[in-house]
Amino acid sequence: MKRLPLLLLLAVCQLSAVFANTYYVAPDGNNNNPGTKAEPFATIQKAQDAVKPGDTVYLRGGTYHLTEAQIARTEKIYACVTFLDKSGTANQYISYFAYPGEKPVFEYSAVKPEGLRVAAFYVTGSYIHLKGFEITGVQVTIKAHTQSECFENHGSNNIYEMLSMHDGMAIGFYLLEGSNNLILNCDAYRNWDYFSENGRGGNTDGFGCHPRPGSKNNIFRGCRSWFNSDDGYDVISSGESTTFDHCWAFYNGYASDFKSEGDGNGFKGGGYGNKRTGSEIPDPAPRMTIQFCLSVHNKANGFYSNHHTSGSNWYNNSAYRNSTNFNMLNRLKDNATDVPGFDHKMRNNLGYKGNQEVQNLDAAKCDLANNYFDLQLQASDADFISLDESLLTAPRNADGSLPNNDFMKLKPTSQFIDKGQDIGFPFKGKAPDLGAFESGK
Repeated sequence: MKRLPLLLLLAVCQLSAVFANTYYVAPDGNNNNPGTKAEPFATIQKAQDAVKPGDTVYLRGGTYHLTEAQIARTEKIYACVTFLDKSGTANQYISYFAYPGEKPVFEYSAVKPEGLRVAAFYVTGSYIHLKGFEITGVQVTIKAHTQSECFENHGSNNIYEMLSMHDGMAIGFYLLEGSNNLILNCDAYRNWDYFSENGRGGNTDGFGCHPRPGSKNNIFRGCRSWFNSDDGYDVISSGESTTFDHCWAFYNGYASDFKSEGDGNGFKGGGYGNKRTGSEIPDPAPRMTIQFCLSVHNKANGFYSNHHTSGSNWYNNSAYRNSTNFNMLNRLKDNATDVPGFDHKMRNNLGYKGNQEVQNLDAAKCDLANNYFDLQLQASDADFISLDESLLTAPRNADGSLPNNDFMKLKPTSQFIDKGQDIGFPFKGKAPDLGAFESGK
């Protein structure tokens, strides 16, 4: 008899799965339709009205030209075109997926609300999975210090997968609140705010993660960021730690013709800007983790501590042709006095052809081992199978993962093979290799 409640629970779960609904949205849809494949909705907002936990919304291919009439609501200073506030559950996500084999593109050039920032997707719900579509043309309409975003996240346990945010004026992805969010295999590129603050695009990062205290365990994995006018990845003013795992940053701080624009860091790993000391500055400041990442030809720094008031973890990263490949600059807790980097843990990092290789690092106050600079090893072209930068923008694999090519991978004869320290990640050979890519031997 004790098995009866368990069997009942299993039956309820199976029934929930059976009764999950599927809805459809299409460029030629109509919100008066029932949202079926034959009669789809016109907007994701309408689909959200219909869904419940466990449901899936398929987005048909084609271009969706958004208008100001479709702004779902104003939230503080934002015009939220699509406002996702309905949550799934841990076992039943609400999914918004590109229809298999099709490419939905959401285009926002006509959305120019006066005096408001634009958020193409403003997400306060949790347990939501968005996958496989593109955002382009998001506008900035305020002349003063401002920004817009393709995605702004405030919920928890969300998955943003295989999304492409490009050719607009907005930050690709932006997080202020929420825990346990995964940003997976997403691309942000050619985004430049040429309107506000004299047009330098100084707020337009590919990915920004600035979690408030309590918003923990957010991870960026397999993402790429290039030709964004400010930084590739930025975690300034963070109240909690963020992890960047197997992400690439290149050509940030430049327009696509390599005209100089904003800051131009690949990975900006902390700092608190002009904030005063006191309750605004966490003590201790969170440690960021940047691991197995690649940073190439960014205008300023490849990997940058950005005046952070504590150290961070930097594992198996590769830097190439940045102004400075590794800049570990920190600040004292007064948030005013810059000092060489302290309390950083650095393992198995590799750099080549930076105008400066390593800057602002107090080796005696850090935990350093098996990096190219403390091993006193200097790279050459002969260490790498390829340094062809066109490979950086190669198409992703069918599953959305980063392209598997030879860029900055080590030759079997490279001096950096087996020179790393075992820090708990899988490796081949006698010991880990230096840099972001383990050799295939």
